Formats: sequence, C-alpha cells, structure tokens
Amino acid sequence: MTEQHPSRVEYLAAIASCVAVSLIAIAWSWRHGAMLNYGDAVAHLHIARRVFDSHRPGLTQLGSVWLPLPHLLLIPFVAVHAWWANGAAALIPSALAWLASCAGLYRLARRWLAPTPAVIALAFFALNPNLLYLQTTAMTEPLFVCEMVWTAVWLVEWRAALDSDSEYAGKGLLWRIALVLVAAVYTRYDGWIMALLAWCAIGVALLRRGRLRSRTFWLASAVVVAAPVVWLVYNATVFGDWLDFVRGPYSASAIEMRTATPGTGPPHPGWHNLWVSLIFYVKCAEMDAAALPWGNILLVVSVLGSIYAWFLARKRTFAWALLLWLPVPFYAYSVAYGSVPIFLPVWWPHSWYNTRYGLEMLPAFALSLGFAASLIIAAAREFKPRLASAVAALLLLLVVINCLVMLREGPPVYIEGTKNIESRRSYEVEIPTALRAYLQKSPGGVILMDTSVYPQIVAFTGIPLKQTINESDKEFYSAALSAPAQHAAVVLAFDGDEVDRAVHAHPQGLKEVQRFTAPWQPPGTLYVSVTPGVATSTGVLVQ
Repeated sequence: MTEQHPSRVEYLAAIASCVAVSLIAIAWSWRHGAMLNYGDAVAHLHIARRVFDSHRPGLTQLGSVWLPLPHLLLIPFVAVHAWWANGAAALIPSALAWLASCAGLYRLARRWLAPTPAVIALAFFALNPNLLYLQTTAMTEPLFVCEMVWTAVWLVEWRAALDSDSEYAGKGLLWRIALVLVAAVYTRYDGWIMALLAWCAIGVALLRRGRLRSRTFWLASAVVVAAPVVWLVYNATVFGDWLDFVRGPYSASAIEMRTATPGTGPPHPGWHNLWVSLIFYVKCAEMDAAALPWGNILLVVSVLGSIYAWFLARKRTFAWALLLWLPVPFYAYSVAYGSVPIFLPVWWPHSWYNTRYGLEMLPAFALSLGFAASLIIAAAREFKPRLASAVAALLLLLVVINCLVMLREGPPVYIEGTKNIESRRSYEVEIPTALRAYLQKSPGGVILMDTSVYPQIVAFTGIPLKQTINESDKEFYSAALSAPAQHAAVVLAFDGDEVDRAVHAHPQGLKEVQRFTAPWQPPGTLYVSVTPGVATSTGVLVQ
C-alpha cells in the first residue's frame, strides 16, 4: 500500500457534500427549535455574552470550570441579541468546526486508502445524526472532535516529514500541532491528556533521531506547556484557588456531592469501578455511532480494522493515528474517579446523561471502518473483480441505512437534549412574559436574579444582561443581596437559591406579585420593589 493524496477536485467534492449535509441539519434544527435544547449550550452562550454585557465586563467573566476557547469563539456572534436569544450565534463556529473535522478525516483516510473506502469512512462520520445535531448548537464536542482529528492528521504528516528528512516541512507541522494542542487544552480537559501524550511522543521520536536539541521543538514546547499553566494562574488570580475548576463550588465533584443521595449506594454506575465505567463508555460510544442492534458489530469491526491498518500501514505512520482511541481510557477513568457520570437508557438508571461523550470515538470508528471496507473490497476484487463495485456500493448503503435506523430509533444525544429542555420550557415561556409586563411599568428597571440555572430567561425577556444584577457581578450582587428592594425594581427568586434567602432575610420594600411552578423544578417567585428611588440600568430612578 502506497501513501495517497486526494486531488483538489476530489477533496472539494467531498467537502461540498458535507456542506450540503450540514445545511440540511441546520435547517432541521432551526425548524424544530432544537438549538437551545441543552442547558449547557444555553450556558455557553450566556458566558460568552457576559464577557462584554455585564456590570463587570472582561475575561474574568469566563468563569473557572469550563475552558475559555468555545466562549471566546462565540463572542462576535452573541453580540447580536437575536442570535444570542435564538441560539443562532453558535451555528458558525460549531458548523465550521464540524466541516473542518470532515475535511481532516478525509485527508487522513486518503493518506492510506483508495477513494472508495475513504468515502465510506467519511460518510459514516458525516452522516452521524448525533454529531450533526450538536454542530447546530453551542456544545463543545464539535470543536474538540475537530481538534482531535487535526492533531492526528498533522502528527502523521510530521512523522512522515521526519522520515523524509524534510526539515522545513517538519518545523511548520510542529508549530501547527502545537497550536491545535493549545486550542484543545483550552476547549476540554481531555485536551490536556491529549497534549501531554502527543507532545511526549514527539519528543521521544526526536530523541531517537538525535534531534531533541531542535530549537523549534523547545520553543513550541514552551507554548504547549504555557497553555495549562496560564489557566491555573487565571484560576488562582481570579478565584483564589489554582484548582478551582477541580474543587470549586461549580466543579464536577462539587455537583456530584450536592446531587448524591446519602445512603442509597454509589452516586452513579461505574463510580470507583474502572471496569464498569469502561463498559458504560464503550456502550455509550456504540450507541452514539450506530443503530442499537449494530453497536457490538461496529466495535468488533472497528477493532479489526485498526489491527489490519496497524499491520498494513504501521511503517507509514498509522500508529500516530491511534491517538484517536484516547477517549476510551480517558472517559473510563473520568467516569470512575472524575465525577463524570454517564447514564444510558438501556442500562440502570435507564436515563440520558452525558451521552454525547461517546461522540469523541466517532473519528476512530470511521477511520477503522474505512480500513475494514478496504479489506472487504480488496477481498471481493481478488475473488471476483466484477463484484468489487457492488460490494463497495453495498457498504456505502449500509452506512446510509445505519443513519436512517438511528433517526428512527431516536439519536440518544438529541433525545437527551429534548429531555433537558422539557424541564426548563415552562419557565422560559412564562417568566420572560411576566418580566416584560412588569418592566413596562418600570422601563429600564434592574432585575435581581441568579442566572446560573435559567440564563436564557434574560435573553427571552429581550433585555441585556447588564439590566440584571446576577451572581457574576460579584460586589454588585453582594450589595443587592443585602438590600434587594433598594437595588432592583424586580426580584426573581427560586426556592432555596441565594436570592430567595436574601429576600427572606431582607423582605422590606418588596411585594410578591407572581408565583411560578414546574414539575421537578424549584418554584419561582417574582417580587417588585415598592421602595422609591430604585436605580435602573440607565441610571434613572424608578419612583
């Protein structure tokens, strides 16, 4: 097998097909109002917006738990209020990341595979309903999958350049790898492990070639190492703890402790059990990538395809593409010891939670299936040459059928999103309507509320974030909590939150005007201030 490269026309045709698929998914998601299904997607938009629309604008509004790059990419688009409110702000960065993933996967597959099996690999990846849905939202998975794929692409190309003694090409690729790893470090914590493994592998390869003194390598190393260090320093400076994202009040471990029920057993399946967590993650990846009856078949064929690729293309740097299998050990450990539960509808507790994590295995599955398809087509050609085209068409048809069956079953990532929004929908409809009615009586009136749970209420009300005093406003928020009626014209409290406790501690000057309830959600209460001279967001006093 000789290394191959697609022609420009072939490459553009493949990407054009992916663009068409992406646009169809975007149109479907827009029509069904699905862009804001995930609460996390809403929160990502909210964080990006508050960087410039708050009483304390600036990078400190990026928070400590979620990494900053996805929010920084959203900032230009959430500046348009309508795009922030309807979720369209996420379309450009997410869809472009998905398209870049498709381009990278096809480029990687064509390095070793003929056009037909490479197209089968791309089709399996691009027709996945779960990732197609997420590329219409503000979720971080499309961006991280893109970074994973291009890390693998450039690692493979760098290793080939090292073998060919092409020093100039090697230096350029080394910088590309460093930059995409920095992007991954600032996207998801998986990226920290990926960066560590990839960069150590590069160092070992250079050491074996006697090139470890390369100035480019050490300069790029400084950039890669600086990425997590900067995040640690940011946490220490802004939040007073360099590991605030690990042990702070909004960290995964803190959330797990708050939501666990004492005395009822493990908080989730796989807790402190690597074997169970491994099984759960692999099953999650299968369900995200294939129709339910075909999941185990997909796993077996993918493993066999990777083994075939290892023996066939190992000397042509395929070993570096095995980085795409990193999510398996990473999530097996994270579920067991990192407070990252995964719930699947087919196993106890028969629910949907973090099902999207399995999507990180999609590039590995797709590439491995491409090799398996290559083997099957080659065997058919050897047995009966005229059957090769029919076999290739059948394999491509199976990929399409898999997509259709998944759509009929209901893609688990999309279903989880619908379950997610069901719990918020009534509040996101009723409360903004009520807020608009009361703000008509007090134009520009400030709202005191905690936006961490229902941030989209602000956008749906049609007001800027700066017209609220919320938990991200620090000293303004603390002052308002000590005297709610004197700082806000309207107060929105949910039973048990900080605002609710402040209202009960300082009820003077507040009048309860409306109560909201929803299944499985804390009741909400709307108060108006009857205290004269309450400031508005424009500085005008509400009498």
